[in-house]
Amino acid sequence: MRRWISFISHLALMVIFASFVSFSTEKEVIKVPAGLRVLEPVEVCFPSETAIVSEETPNPIFLNNSFVGFKEALAFKESQGKYGVVNTLGYLGKYQFGANTLKLMGVYNVEDFMQDPVLQERIFQLNVARNKWILRRDIKRFVGKRINGVTVTESGIVAAAHLAGAGNVKKYLRTYGREDFSDAYGSTIAYYMRKFAGYDVSQISAQRNPKI
Repeated sequence: MRRWISFISHLALMVIFASFVSFSTEKEVIKVPAGLRVLEPVEVCFPSETAIVSEETPNPIFLNNSFVGFKEALAFKESQGKYGVVNTLGYLGKYQFGANTLKLMGVYNVEDFMQDPVLQERIFQLNVARNKWILRRDIKRFVGKRINGVTVTESGIVAAAHLAGAGNVKKYLRTYGREDFSDAYGSTIAYYMRKFAGYDVSQISAQRNPKI
């Protein structure tokens, strides 16, 4: 009798074990709805340029070499693209302008400037136009030449002028890089020339003394 009970118990355990193995190894088949099926080859485009991420834009913004790409890349370097930033030296806004530079272009109310993103964008474009005018002869003379191992481009010159002022960029170019400039945070003309080379800034025309 005991042997019979033992046999029945072992048989029950084997049945349970076999059921468990069958259940655990069985693959679940999920059917894809007809509307979501890909039936033909699909071309996938990947970004070829820099991805910029900031707290205000948590999803990456992929930029090409257009003027928009140029200004957003420069803004990210200056302030992470934030309109409300004032740095430790008192430079203002998304593009970190000094108060004196703003006055040159007709902006005298700093508070209004800080609260107006449209004005900040407009001033940036005017400053590019202004620097291109001041450096117009140097742009014509030096674009395509190599200085400190970097091919000089118009966008590199414009970016360097934003950092150091057009006068310091003239010195840098005309001394073939021997007279560089470094700001309080260690950024140099040579670095900006390299970092912001190759963008298309042709949509902004040189303008003498532009004002808002």
